[in-house]
Amino acid sequence: MKKVLSLVMICVLAVAVLAGCGSEKVTLKILDTEYADEDYAICVAKENTELLDKINAALEEIKADGTADKIVNKYISGQAHDLTFQANAEGKEELHMATNAQFPPYEYYEDNKIVGIDAEMAAAIADKLDMKLVIDDMEFDAIITAVQTGKADMGMAGMTVTEDRLQNINFSNTYAKGVQVVIVPQDSKIQTVDDLYAEGASYLIGTQRGTTGDIYAEEDFGAERVMKYSSGNEAVQALVTGKVDCVIIDSEPAKAYVEANNQ
Repeated sequence: MKKVLSLVMICVLAVAVLAGCGSEKVTLKILDTEYADEDYAICVAKENTELLDKINAALEEIKADGTADKIVNKYISGQAHDLTFQANAEGKEELHMATNAQFPPYEYYEDNKIVGIDAEMAAAIADKLDMKLVIDDMEFDAIITAVQTGKADMGMAGMTVTEDRLQNINFSNTYAKGVQVVIVPQDSKIQTVDDLYAEGASYLIGTQRGTTGDIYAEEDFGAERVMKYSSGNEAVQALVTGKVDCVIIDSEPAKAYVEANNQ
């Protein structure tokens, strides 16, 4: 499905991705073979079981009434909806959501506001809980700590349920499915994911620090081949400028970055 972003978002991404690349145009593509697939969920502190139960109940409601599908379809396939969230939230108890707003279409800035699938899903959950949503933007690898220490009530950032993370936090029921893909230049020698595993391969891989793509890549290829960046955008910029040979990232942000770069 073709990812639909606003013109403003596309322009912002294009300027950021192409920064520093000079006059030579580097066309990007996504490999046809997937690197990994995963389930996305909301993280909550181990001891906050009451909130976890409430979030799961709210998730089931917005799935059952079609709200979740409408939110996803808005950002994935461009199907506008007429739903409104947080219309009467002022004065209510706050629900703090930790995120990293550099991961379109799940969370990104538009007109100085964080929008996206996770932002709207969290707003819908907050409405069900009769709370006011507050979104706190931070580095991705700071989200779990923020939730553990009580600085945030929950974390939503296209976050995958993994055994390692489950040792430190709890996860809600799944609300979306993600696929990890590989971005390469159009003329890259990397034609399939298998090329990364080939005997003698030494391709450098760009990732967003702390994401599952980052974790998987380091496990599969070793730390010496993985270049970690603060955001997916920085990783893609490194690819465009030749600092890495490919980028491993979620498929939907990948589509947005490639579309912006290739305009």
